[in-house]
Amino acid sequence: MIVITGGAGFIGSAIAAELNRRGNADLIIVDVLDHPEKQKNLDTLRYRQYFDRDDFLEKALSRDLDGVEAIFHMGACSSTTETDEVFLRKNNFDYSKELALCALDINARFIYASSAATYGDGGQGYDDDESRLETLRPLNPYGRSKQNFDLWAKERGLLRELTGLKYFNVYGPNEYHKEDMRSMVLKGHLQAAQTGSIRLFKSYKPEYADGCQVRDFLYIKDAVAMTLFFYDHPHARGIYNVGSGVASAWNDLAKYIFLAQEKSPEIEYIEMPAAIRDQYQYHTCAVMEKIRKAGCDLQLTSLANGIADYVREYLLPGNRLP
Repeated sequence: MIVITGGAGFIGSAIAAELNRRGNADLIIVDVLDHPEKQKNLDTLRYRQYFDRDDFLEKALSRDLDGVEAIFHMGACSSTTETDEVFLRKNNFDYSKELALCALDINARFIYASSAATYGDGGQGYDDDESRLETLRPLNPYGRSKQNFDLWAKERGLLRELTGLKYFNVYGPNEYHKEDMRSMVLKGHLQAAQTGSIRLFKSYKPEYADGCQVRDFLYIKDAVAMTLFFYDHPHARGIYNVGSGVASAWNDLAKYIFLAQEKSPEIEYIEMPAAIRDQYQYHTCAVMEKIRKAGCDLQLTSLANGIADYVREYLLPGNRLP
């Protein structure tokens, strides 16, 4: 039996969908159904049981999880603009700590979502070398909450038993509930469809022209394949980057959206809100050597092909995984 927290959310529901495709419906889904799109994600899945997040925590605290062989902990507050650090500590740190301790006690695999937000402005690079964890300086409370759990696991020597995945900019079907945290692929698709143009933030650094800020974008199907690699290969423990290893400009992302819609590009550059200017990442790119050395040699989807698949197979017809 496999537990997936955040199982009605973006990455969690996509993991469940792929496990269903493999023929595995012996799943426990844990989430908070606070958005109708989450319910729609859940409705497409086959699973044994659903638990509200708080109810499942009670089971974990009592170790009432007979038969659970693995926990994919994808559930957390993922808002990079959340400022309530008490809320983030409770949801992203304390909850994760209790589930990890439970997994260790019941001898279950624990694969959890960390984040590329832990790398901050990239001044210390994007290398998932665990010896450098203490040097990272996240730019926002969300990133700090993820960093704090990584550090807690390291300080207690638990990274020999747990697997933490630093997801970069994941996009694709089943993210429809994420509101302002939806990927720019989805936001841009809607903007282009409704107004004929896509709005991107201006640059406030002279070394980056408008729209030339870059991100490591990863299609959800690749993110799931990489995540399940660690389930299929239990020897791979510790912290790993989950990205494409390619830095792509926002301008290119916008152009690929227009190409998928068969429209001419029309990009508008807008002011970045003052509240996020000091927290904005101008460059992210995952170092991928560690995950490759672990044996994960997947052929990843290019940004152009990933956007084309997302727009044409899911957004235009209104589909979701699986």
